[in-house]
Amino acid sequence: MKPEITIRTLTDGGQRPYEIASAIAGFLDGAKRTLELAQYDFDLGAETAAIVGDALRRAAGRGVRIRLAYNVDHSKPIPVPPPASPDEALIESLPLESYPVAGVPDLMHHKYVIRDGESVWTGSTNWTDDAWSRQENVIVIAESRALATEFQRDFEQLLLADEVADTGRVPPTWHDGVRVWFTPGHGEDLSHRIGQAMGRARRRIRICSPILTAPPVLGALTSALATGKVDVAGCFDETQMRDVAHQWRISHRAWKLPLLDRIAAGQFSAKPSTPYGGGDVHDFMHAKLTVADDTVFAGSFNLSRSGERNAENVLEIEDADLANSMAAFVDEVRARYAPLAL
Repeated sequence: MKPEITIRTLTDGGQRPYEIASAIAGFLDGAKRTLELAQYDFDLGAETAAIVGDALRRAAGRGVRIRLAYNVDHSKPIPVPPPASPDEALIESLPLESYPVAGVPDLMHHKYVIRDGESVWTGSTNWTDDAWSRQENVIVIAESRALATEFQRDFEQLLLADEVADTGRVPPTWHDGVRVWFTPGHGEDLSHRIGQAMGRARRRIRICSPILTAPPVLGALTSALATGKVDVAGCFDETQMRDVAHQWRISHRAWKLPLLDRIAAGQFSAKPSTPYGGGDVHDFMHAKLTVADDTVFAGSFNLSRSGERNAENVLEIEDADLANSMAAFVDEVRARYAPLAL
């Protein structure tokens, strides 16, 4: 049976936190037996914590078993922005089994929920008020027992592994035009697959990603721009891309800078977000979305080397109508901001 996929897009100022909290509560309210949550960041305001928390309490009252895996900080040097700090007091107040996952050597960066082994809520959207109101993001809902089973395998690996590096070992398998990729088990494979899809594109490439440093994707994009035969455009996070450029300038990777210059000369914009620690708001351009002709890649995966090593997930979807819709979203986001300038 073909998986039923729906994608909801979020924009900065385009929705209120309680709207997304209510949507999550509606998803949780459908649970009859189990809820498995893997959340990189779970830190809500009073209103949204009550909406989501009450839904979890209702589920527990129905006898639903609830398990939560969440990322916790460590002393290792980290990419920007720094790892999230989930509200452990909130987590402890909820009727669930909690499993802190140390991001060693890299982050537990998932944002998914598995409901009754039949449905999955995933995408780029963390569970925070800013993620729900001040960031560009994507929410993916998959109604598919086959896909949910693969997420379940990944979730069990998260609970059992000593390190994030030991997770994501679920082979990407096609299910009627949809497959799910997990990292770090298939991190490099995923970058190569996205780069391959971009390299084969004949009509369009659209990208939303906070940063872009994965070599296969970077190479495919610069090649497409050089040939000029494909309509290429997208949006990044300016603050984070400037950090990348700075790191490359002061390291042995300065040879990559001309690649960024070529991208900046193309049809790419960048959101001037608030630097992490520069204020209370977290308003990054946070969507992680690639469209290559009629193929969509959507999930939690930054197009970066760090993304390959984190615990991430991406749905690869062959669907012309969905690709048209997601390409239009990328163009909408791109139009909001000035051209990328590094």
